[in-house]
Amino acid sequence: MFRSRAGARSPALLWRPVLLLSAALLIATSLVTPHDSAQASGRAQTAVTLLSQGKTATSSTAENGGTPASGAVDGNPATRWASAFADPQWLQVDLGATSAISQVVLNWEAAYAKSFQLQVSANAGGPWTTIHTTTTGTGGNQTINVTGSGRYVRLLGTERGTGFGYSLWEFQVYGGTDDGPAACSTTNAAQGKTATASSTENGGTPASAAVDGNPGTRWSSAAADPQWIQVDLGTSQTICKVGLNWEAAYGKAFQLQTSANAGGPWSTIYTTTTGTGGNQSLEVTGTGRYLRVNGTQRGTGYGYSLWELAVHTTDGGTGPVIPPTDPMNPDLGPNVDVFTPATPQAQMQARLDQVAAVQHTNQFGTERNALLFKPGTYTADVNLGFNTQVAGLGLSPDDVNINGHVRVEADWLQQGDNPDNKQNATQNFWRSAENLAVTPPNGQIERWAVAQAAPYRRMHLKGAPEIQLWSGGDGWASGGLFADTKIDGRVVSGSQQQWLSRNSEFGSWAGSVWNMVFVGTKGAPANNFPNPSHTVVGSTPQIREKPFLYVDGAGSYNVFVPALRQNTSGTSWSNGPAAGSSISLSQFLVAKPSTPVATINAALDQGKHLLFTPGIYHLNDTIKVTRPNTVVLGIGMATLTPDTGKSVIQVADVDGVKLAGLLIDAGPVNSPVLVEVGPAGSAANHAANPTSLHDVFVRVGGGVHLGRATVSLQVNSNNVIGDHLWLWRADHGDQVAWNLNTADTGLVVNGTDVTMYGLFVEHYQKYQTIWNGNGGRTYFYQNEMPYDVPDQASWSSGGGTRGWAAYKVANSVTSHEAWGVGAYSFFQTNPSIVADRGFEVPDTPGVRFHSLVSVSLGGVGTIANVINNTGGAANTATQQRYVVNYP
Repeated sequence: MFRSRAGARSPALLWRPVLLLSAALLIATSLVTPHDSAQASGRAQTAVTLLSQGKTATSSTAENGGTPASGAVDGNPATRWASAFADPQWLQVDLGATSAISQVVLNWEAAYAKSFQLQVSANAGGPWTTIHTTTTGTGGNQTINVTGSGRYVRLLGTERGTGFGYSLWEFQVYGGTDDGPAACSTTNAAQGKTATASSTENGGTPASAAVDGNPGTRWSSAAADPQWIQVDLGTSQTICKVGLNWEAAYGKAFQLQTSANAGGPWSTIYTTTTGTGGNQSLEVTGTGRYLRVNGTQRGTGYGYSLWELAVHTTDGGTGPVIPPTDPMNPDLGPNVDVFTPATPQAQMQARLDQVAAVQHTNQFGTERNALLFKPGTYTADVNLGFNTQVAGLGLSPDDVNINGHVRVEADWLQQGDNPDNKQNATQNFWRSAENLAVTPPNGQIERWAVAQAAPYRRMHLKGAPEIQLWSGGDGWASGGLFADTKIDGRVVSGSQQQWLSRNSEFGSWAGSVWNMVFVGTKGAPANNFPNPSHTVVGSTPQIREKPFLYVDGAGSYNVFVPALRQNTSGTSWSNGPAAGSSISLSQFLVAKPSTPVATINAALDQGKHLLFTPGIYHLNDTIKVTRPNTVVLGIGMATLTPDTGKSVIQVADVDGVKLAGLLIDAGPVNSPVLVEVGPAGSAANHAANPTSLHDVFVRVGGGVHLGRATVSLQVNSNNVIGDHLWLWRADHGDQVAWNLNTADTGLVVNGTDVTMYGLFVEHYQKYQTIWNGNGGRTYFYQNEMPYDVPDQASWSSGGGTRGWAAYKVANSVTSHEAWGVGAYSFFQTNPSIVADRGFEVPDTPGVRFHSLVSVSLGGVGTIANVINNTGGAANTATQQRYVVNYP
């Protein structure tokens, strides 16, 4: 039988009215005390630029000719704007361009506003987004910290404080960067929002009562541990303070947690085991759509009971402003060049040459470029350097025809690292050619002399007798990719050590070194591993091609998302339009390096997709992809760097997310995981609509800053597809040493039925790849063990095993298969180092490997066996070892 708590402890009736009054006073004074300045909130913020002075101002009315709107933005404290004596009234200023807004200063004359809003818009006529609101204005001089973005800023007065109109001596709008964290808003972002709880004591104490703004109502739980209450803030927000006004039944031990989803996973942003109840105002730092109070130990014999739960954010509780995208004229930023057939040829070629000159040797530079061609025919020579993407904007590669070249030469790394002065393409990283038809003039050859992270994707090479994948002479090259590509002539691989060709079509192929893999490719040579080292898989079991940007017949920008295909060979487009769907760019947030992570996450929460324009993005929080079928597409080698040791991207365990065209550059604070696909414990089946990763590259060290990360990519979801990944702990560049750019493992796969096409993982300090899930498949794997192992004692995986295998399949796995896999050693620091095996797998019939190779590069160091205890030693005497099948 239900027994009321009031009856159980009737003495509480003697003090409850006093407590109600106390609660009201505490909320009024402690929990939501107005703080109009950053100083009052305890968080410093400085607006560095006055944006409004001297700009065009307009208003709803003016009291007379001597009080125009311009009087409030002229910088003269003796002139003013005054309105007619009526409500509502407004004053707005045109900043001249879209700007980030950080602060507004209002210097009122005696006729002030009691109730008003500050609003922003991209247009003079709206729509308007409110970034601050009050109903308790007192006039005088107000400094209001805000977060917003817009070209137009408006003060909208809805209730006058006097019988006169509204009157401002000065209306000042500031924008720029912060000296410290943004001001913590006094607005309660939780008030009136949807709240839920693990339990309620009775119908009179629902979860909603803790967020209704009424200090006389409360939520209370059942008398058991644990219990929780959570509130949906509506969008992802940056949380800076949480107010808890406990009734007598309080939490002794509890956590404050945030999540992008109602069901978690949850991140703890505050924890205590010594709570004393009463009114608590807790300074926190966290981001999420949901805030949860998770009680683990009650302070009394009763449940948990809150009069009010208040949540304060750095954006006033309104959420970040999501700028709209005009698909007819998107702002792709300063690092994107869009050429049209009307672009003068000399002007276009001069720009192509300028970018090529900057990027020629710019391996670790900060410049990023996308060179985009609208449908049509061009005469151009594109000499592709570092950190550059060239791409057509048609639906088919044949919609953009370049008479000339799209090429990569092996003509820069000929000193220092290359004492023999050979043509060296082994460091031609981070560039791509996509979605173009190219016809070299007069039967000339094409050259694509590249190493890792340099895809030749969705291309059509016409008229050339051959394409050379190295210098064409005496030199080196190291790895690459053809995908969804048609080459009418011959491919000559030359000194390319390894290569993957997937879903492509060739006139013919000539050449091999150690590991040439063909999956679903027409015109491939016969399977004949290891002499020559051609591994041929007739069809691709399941693939989705990479999403890409294109312009339709009306001139509108879209992103095409290719359909999932089964058991295919050849390209997706050469026999008719490719299957798939289009998404208007109006459905994307087009991000710039200055776009805050809070804005990115708010856009993703609202169902937007994400386009990263070229540049370096310094992230103070994790990008959280929570909705199925979200597209996250980077162009121009957009580079994401975590500055605070958090993950760069976390993908929820949902269907059909696409991550494409991203360079993840580890930051100086160690990140446990840089990219996580699905939270730990993910269990959903995504076979009908898998998440896919295309041209996702990770770099740990080597650049302008120190990089550290324990794991680069962790796949917890099932059925994920990897389509060309290069995970690289730097072996050269700045701040590269055994104890500097630390990184244990490149890839950890925990999900089942995960498939990788073109997996490059290099130089990590423990297992390069760990595969824990069943049903995994890998088509092409290339690895180099770390160059800088100091001694054998520092590099042992235990149990007497020397070194760490390049590819570890967990002992619990019963089904796994791989084709065309290689592990290489170059123990430069200490050539006496031995790795006992390249591949370490359980001996079970369901785990099968085909076409394996281990190589001691130049005979520097030893891999004692190719796989388990099979294959023999690759060392100075015998530098390559092959195993055709295992077991």
